[in-house]
Amino acid sequence: MQETAALEHPLNLKGVEIGKVVDFDPSADRLYPFNFTVSNTELSPEILADTAVFSDWIRDHLSKVDARYGIGGYDEHRTIYARSHHFDSEEEPRRLHLGVDIWGPAGTKVYNFYDAEVHSFKFNDHYGDYGATIILKYTINGQVFHALYGHLSLDSLTGLSVGQKIAKGTAFAAFGIPEENGHWPPHLHFQLIFNLYTAQGDYPGVCQFSQKAVFLLNSPDPSAILKHTFKAALI
Repeated sequence: MQETAALEHPLNLKGVEIGKVVDFDPSADRLYPFNFTVSNTELSPEILADTAVFSDWIRDHLSKVDARYGIGGYDEHRTIYARSHHFDSEEEPRRLHLGVDIWGPAGTKVYNFYDAEVHSFKFNDHYGDYGATIILKYTINGQVFHALYGHLSLDSLTGLSVGQKIAKGTAFAAFGIPEENGHWPPHLHFQLIFNLYTAQGDYPGVCQFSQKAVFLLNSPDPSAILKHTFKAALI
């Protein structure tokens, strides 16, 4: 997880108790930082082309260091998106990641870190997309923002309604299997968003590098929330 910059974070969380996003015991569990930039030459096109092989690669790396989860990705220029035409365009492909990924087993519970309401949800069923997705709306210290939870199980969408209240600490979703999560190894894409504009159940989690400044301004570093889950657990 990228270290928080010295500048004040754009989210005002002063005096607010933030809850967990996943189960994690900093005294016993380990957290492995994945690198998906071009410098990771071990991650070959052959591995990325096969979701089952890619999933095994993720699982093997976590197992080797006895880590419960893998993490990383905010403001990371990634090569892995070449595996899907979903991120391509004629002028410039999308490669810059706007959230943090938490890699772990399918079925891993996802918790709401603060009282919220359902903004929208959707099954973004394209190869390389989010799959099952939930966006929650938060108001903290008078500031409104959203959190996008992507790559969830389809069951996570069952029974949801726009405007539904989700209490802090509620296990409201779970990591999906590849057939439900956009054909990725199981993980959670966690992204903060100020302005969703007209988006419903979807918002870019990857942008063109030329648009980096604009998108990062609207999607601040999720470490401000996730540090309350993981503490100082990076290995």
